[in-house]
Amino acid sequence: MADYLTIKAEPRTEFGKGAARRLRRDWRVPGVIYSAGTETIHFSVPLLEIQALVRNHGVNAIVEIELEGEKHLTMVKHVDQNVLTFDIDHVDLLGIKRGEKVEVEVPITVEGESQPGTIAVQDAYELLVEADVLNIPEEITVSVEGLEVDSKIVAGDLQMPGNTSLVADPETLIVSIQWPEPEEDEDAEDEAAAAIDQKDASDVEATEEDAD
Repeated sequence: MADYLTIKAEPRTEFGKGAARRLRRDWRVPGVIYSAGTETIHFSVPLLEIQALVRNHGVNAIVEIELEGEKHLTMVKHVDQNVLTFDIDHVDLLGIKRGEKVEVEVPITVEGESQPGTIAVQDAYELLVEADVLNIPEEITVSVEGLEVDSKIVAGDLQMPGNTSLVADPETLIVSIQWPEPEEDEDAEDEAAAAIDQKDASDVEATEEDAD
């Protein structure tokens, strides 16, 4: 990612749930910047701007935070979302430097069609890699085109994007090709359920007759 957004932030001096609620009422999101060996920075940013960043670039997005005339190059590490509105309630950023390499989880996308009649079962949806902080791949693509049943692809089989290296266990299973599970006979299920209901009804009638 050669280009990145700059978002203007404001410092935070009040903390706690009450202060956070006041910020959210003003359509702002509280956040922190963590950097090794430096003091944690507390800030707030406009809700719509940080949500657009995460929506378009996801976690691992690079963003420059401008705070009181100073610019901080950062990477999105974690967001807290409201369970009802799905708005971002809080954001954690990691301070970074140009040329630095970082370990990140990158999404895995499976594409292609396996052997006719088979299905591709994905076991891993993210992969831990090391990449240049300004060139983190948005996804890693896995092709299952033409693969036969019982074929498997592990992490070590994947072609890493340029300047990216695998950190996860090379034996991590990514996708396997299987026969689909046989569909159960719905008519047989209905007949079995009807037989059970009829038996239950007969048992009730017999109990009532005995009581008489």
